[in-house]
Amino acid sequence: MKHRYSFQEPDGSGTLYLVATPIGNLDDMTYRAVETLKAVEVIAAEDTRQSRKLLNHFQIDGPRLISYHEHNKKSKEEAILSLLREGQSVALVTDAGTPGISDPGADIVRAAVEENLPVVPIPGAVAGIAALIASGMPTDRFTFVGFLPRDKKDRIAELKKIQHRPETQIFYEAPHRIGETVKALLEVFGDREISIGRELTKRYEQFSRGKISACVEWVAEEKPRGEFVLVVAGGDGELENSHVESSWWEGLTLSEHVDKIVETGVSKKDAIKVVAKDRGLQKRDVYNEVMT
Repeated sequence: MKHRYSFQEPDGSGTLYLVATPIGNLDDMTYRAVETLKAVEVIAAEDTRQSRKLLNHFQIDGPRLISYHEHNKKSKEEAILSLLREGQSVALVTDAGTPGISDPGADIVRAAVEENLPVVPIPGAVAGIAALIASGMPTDRFTFVGFLPRDKKDRIAELKKIQHRPETQIFYEAPHRIGETVKALLEVFGDREISIGRELTKRYEQFSRGKISACVEWVAEEKPRGEFVLVVAGGDGELENSHVESSWWEGLTLSEHVDKIVETGVSKKDAIKVVAKDRGLQKRDVYNEVMT
């Protein structure tokens, strides 16, 4: 185990701060977030134009602003790690909400953690949690799914993996895909209760609650705009779910199976253990197949 206290004297390396920003209403920015952005040397932003508006609003003009997003994360990762190694602190911000949630922030965090560089969260708004607590559905257990795959076949397959899970499910969706997503939910989940949060914390914030079938009709008729968070009632929790979840990898080679596990953030070593357990194989057999 590696231990690191967030607020002890630094060891010469800089700190990677994960700074949550408002998802709409700028009054949701915390004092600590503002002070952190003022104090760091560099701010790594998903969209520098959006972040510049935020910085101007709070009169933050000291740090250097650089971009870090899905399309340049591999090339920018080493640059950010170098800054941290040199003792410069970096604040990571997303367009809206908390870095690492449905954005590439998790990748740079993982890289920093692997080098035992300091990583400190500055908590704030999360759209999924805001929608969940206002949904009227159980909050004691929930699964955050985020964005479903764009391809219809992959989207249906992903939903089938979780269709029997008993906890509340949380999804994100963009306006141009909301119609296809609610149709897929109805097809796979059946006609469950759903709560849709739209334009959260903004002027036209709206919550729509009812059955998924009614949601399909509403979306088709109204063609609502904005960013959506879908909170869906859990499934029946039947034991057949174990079959659904344990067989998703059927048809994949051992290497492909390992790669899919690694994509979830697990190390390759641990992914090999998971694959061996899934398939009832010896770990060394999986290792020899994948690593040679």
